[in-house]
Amino acid sequence: MKRLTFVLFILSVLFLPRPHLLAQTPFYQGKTITIITAAKAGDTYDLYPRLVAEFMGRHIPGNPNIIIQNVAGAAGLIGTNQVYNLAKPDGLSLGAIYPALYFEQLAKRPEAKFDWTKFIWIGSTVSSNSHMYMRADTPYKTIEDVRSAATPPKCGATGVTSSAYYMPKLLEDAIGTKFEIVSGYVAGSDIDLAVERGEVQCRAFTINAFFSREPFITWRKKNFVRVLYQTGSKRDARLKDVPLFTELMDKYKTAESVRRLAKVVLAADEFGRPIVFPPGVPADRVKIIRDAFNKTINDPALLAEAEKRRLDIDPETGEELDKLAKEVMTATPDIIERVKKLIGM
Repeated sequence: MKRLTFVLFILSVLFLPRPHLLAQTPFYQGKTITIITAAKAGDTYDLYPRLVAEFMGRHIPGNPNIIIQNVAGAAGLIGTNQVYNLAKPDGLSLGAIYPALYFEQLAKRPEAKFDWTKFIWIGSTVSSNSHMYMRADTPYKTIEDVRSAATPPKCGATGVTSSAYYMPKLLEDAIGTKFEIVSGYVAGSDIDLAVERGEVQCRAFTINAFFSREPFITWRKKNFVRVLYQTGSKRDARLKDVPLFTELMDKYKTAESVRRLAKVVLAADEFGRPIVFPPGVPADRVKIIRDAFNKTINDPALLAEAEKRRLDIDPETGEELDKLAKEVMTATPDIIERVKKLIGM
């Protein structure tokens, strides 16, 4: 009997719960997260997710590796479709997508194989008010010169949901300018090369990109280009003499219907540089990554590196982007028809 009692005691000791064994291994430990970036390497839409990838792993329990996969083309549409339809909803695939692709869904383009409201929004590194540069050696010194020109300037664009395309079109509706849009470039950097070669004279894109990298740093020093307008509710301190788009609408008495269109279109500025999950990712993993993104974007080390790289940081949370996504997708039928016209449908 004593022997049996001793054996039972030994067995009970052997099989006692061990707290260090009961602690669950973090899901992300030993794993790799891929950020599918719908832009060419080196493009500003690529620079921001790369910055996040450098710092976010340390804020995720388990400290996973984070890598970038570039899937460029069609103004971000190819990469965005891949994120939505092909990425596994396991929390290991994120997307860094273009902010204006909801135009494609509003217009019911068959190429848009996603539902904007069903993306799981993680956050955005920066809002992205836009502007237009024009070669300084052209006759188009101001936006008024464009309005009165007999021959419209040529602006380069990647696709219809890039600001390089839709902003010139919106200017035409709002204040009566005329532009010739040359689309089909793979990335913004290709447009810039085309401007240097003289194939096109202008490009509309984000202000933070204009102040973050070459060739614009050198261009500004050499006065190679001038800026004709800027979007946003207040003037950027770096463009203090450049008129706001809203000021131009006031000056030229833009119709209320076009102003409503502009509100929907310029919501793309608020989406900025969004990072998303595809639909279906478990809620606990969404929370982990959203929390990690929020910590990352406020990490002093990231902020210092962003300043060194001339990358503006002005973040939005995933919850804020989710709300905005639902708002833009409830546009009225008349606005949807105007969006279709804007992007050439």
